[in-house]
Amino acid sequence: MIWLSLIAFLVAGMTAALIIRALRGRRTPHYDEFKPQRFHTGEVPRMGGIALLTGLFVSWGSGVILTTHAGDPGSLRLGNWAYWWMVALLPAALGGIIEDMTQRMTVRYRLGLTLLSGVLAISLLGMTIPRLGAPWLDALLVQAPWIGMGIVLLAIAGLPHAFNIIDGYNGLAGMVALVISLALAHVCLQVNDRALGSLIICLSAVTGGFLIWNYPRGMLFAGDGGAYIWGVVIAMVSIALVQRNPEVSPWFPVLLLIYPIWETLFSIYRKLVRGVSPGMADALHFHQLIYRRIVIGVFHDDESRRMLMRNNRTSPYLWAFTMLTVVPAILFWNKTWVLMAFCGLFVVSYVVAYLCIVRFKVPNWLKH
Repeated sequence: MIWLSLIAFLVAGMTAALIIRALRGRRTPHYDEFKPQRFHTGEVPRMGGIALLTGLFVSWGSGVILTTHAGDPGSLRLGNWAYWWMVALLPAALGGIIEDMTQRMTVRYRLGLTLLSGVLAISLLGMTIPRLGAPWLDALLVQAPWIGMGIVLLAIAGLPHAFNIIDGYNGLAGMVALVISLALAHVCLQVNDRALGSLIICLSAVTGGFLIWNYPRGMLFAGDGGAYIWGVVIAMVSIALVQRNPEVSPWFPVLLLIYPIWETLFSIYRKLVRGVSPGMADALHFHQLIYRRIVIGVFHDDESRRMLMRNNRTSPYLWAFTMLTVVPAILFWNKTWVLMAFCGLFVVSYVVAYLCIVRFKVPNWLKH
C-alpha cells in the first residue's frame, strides 16, 4: 500500500509540474477576472484535475496488476472490479476538466454528468445505502430499496459540487479532501477493508502531489475537474464503506463531510431567500467572508503579493474548522447517536459563526 501511494504521489506531482510548465504564461481568456469567486491575480492553470485523474488511474491500475499478477503484495485486495470504479468516475471527471478548459459547460450538463457517475456506480458496482442508523428508517429502506439508490445518486451527484463550492483559496479544498480521505482510510483499516483503504489512500496521495504545487504559492488550481474527482471518489468510498461493513455507522461519513455538505445547503437557502438562483456564483460563502473580514492583517506594497498572502492565510481557518468534525468522526465512527449530535452541533456552530462574521462581531484573537 505504501508503494501504491508513492506511485500516486509521484505521478500526480510530475503531471502537475508538466502542466504548469506547458501552460506557464498563457492566457485563459474564458475565465473572467471579474467573477466574484476569483481571489487571485495573473493567469494560473486550472488543470489540476488532469494531474489528480492521471495519478489516480495509474495507481489504481498498478494496484490491480500487482494483485492479479504478483500475488497481492501488501494485501491490496484490488481486483478487476476496480476498473469499474474508473468507469464510474470518468463522466464527472471529464465534465469538470472540459469546463476548466473551455468555461462553456453549463451547470446543467455538469450536474447531468455527475448524475451519470452515480447511475454507473449503482449499475456497475451495486452501490446502495442499506441503513440510516435508526430502526424505523432502516425498515423503510428494506421496504423501499429505491430510497437507498436515490441517496446514492444524491451523494455522488451533489458532493462534487459541494467540493467545488469550497474550492476558493490555495490549499482549502485540497487539504479538506486530504484530511477526509485519510480519516476514511483509517476506518477502512480498522474494519480490515484493505481494498477500499487502498483506493482512498491513492486519492490521498494524488492530493498530496497536487498540493505541493497548489499551497502556498498557488501555481496550479484544482478547478472543477479536481473538485469533481474528490467529490465522486469520496462519496463512493463512503457509501461502499457503510454498505460493506455493518459496524460502521452511516453517520460517520456524514459528520466527516458535514462542512462541504452544510456549506452547500446553507448557500442554497440564503440564495433562495434573496431571490437568487442557487446556481449563481457569489462571494458570500463562509471561506470568502473569512478572507474579507478576518484575514486582514497582511500588508504589502505589491497588490498581487498581498492578495496571495491573504489567500494563503484564509485556508488554515477552515482546516481547523474541518478538524472539529473529523476528530470526533474518527473517535466515534461506530456510534450513531454521538455522530448525529456532533452533526447538529456543527450546524449550530456554523450558523452562529456566519452571523457573527456578517455582523462584524468577530473576537480580536481570531484576527491575529
